[in-house]
Amino acid sequence: METPHLLVEQSGSILWLTLNRPERLNAFSPEMIAGLTQEIERAAADDAVRVIVLSGAGRAFCAGGDVKTMGQSSAPQAYEHIGRLNRLILAMKSCEKPIIAAVHGVAAGAGFNLALACDLILAAEDSQFILSFAKVGLVSDGGGSYWLPRLVGPHLAKQFFFTAEPIPARRLYELGVLSEVVPAEGLREAVETLALQLASGPTKAIGKQKRLVEHALTATLEEILEEERLIQGLMVETEDHREGVAAFKEKRKPLFLGK
Repeated sequence: METPHLLVEQSGSILWLTLNRPERLNAFSPEMIAGLTQEIERAAADDAVRVIVLSGAGRAFCAGGDVKTMGQSSAPQAYEHIGRLNRLILAMKSCEKPIIAAVHGVAAGAGFNLALACDLILAAEDSQFILSFAKVGLVSDGGGSYWLPRLVGPHLAKQFFFTAEPIPARRLYELGVLSEVVPAEGLREAVETLALQLASGPTKAIGKQKRLVEHALTATLEEILEEERLIQGLMVETEDHREGVAAFKEKRKPLFLGK
């Protein structure tokens, strides 16, 4: 659902979703959240889409909540707004297609958390990440309280939440939060290269591996072992598995079709 606040472009098997409120540093609007949710849910069921890329127009990735409208919401309104945001985050988590965040400028508040909900984050080396909630007397929303402690540990996560200090991309890369940090002028090329690599991979296996990794955050070893066992039984019957084996035997590059 393309709206003035969300640009949608499909290039081959890559779906590009661009947040498009540059005058607000791509702060969330109801239209943007609804459009993102609908596109993610549509892509999850569309075999023609094998990779999703989230990016921001203008000078930033996403500033999170729109500060200009803060202080005007009642508790029920906030509850409803965050419910819509939650639907988006859950759609991203359950989508069995890899989602790449291409971050430049700033990713703040729920915009930071939107990036964390992606599977891979590539960032411009001069970008900044800020969990800015404490600056306006709020707690994290959009799943940051779930993702960040698992990535950096509870103590450092609390420091980032409590102080709302800007975090340079390089530090998050060193902490293992970011997949890659590149010069700003090379971000688009780096994202395209990775997206094309994933789009030519075994889509079903990548999707199931995403599911396994997500479940491993809360599951026991026994549960993951059994889930691997069950899913592998499905994977050995896919066309991509047969193609991968044939390509290995024939010493050539596999041509995966995502089937």
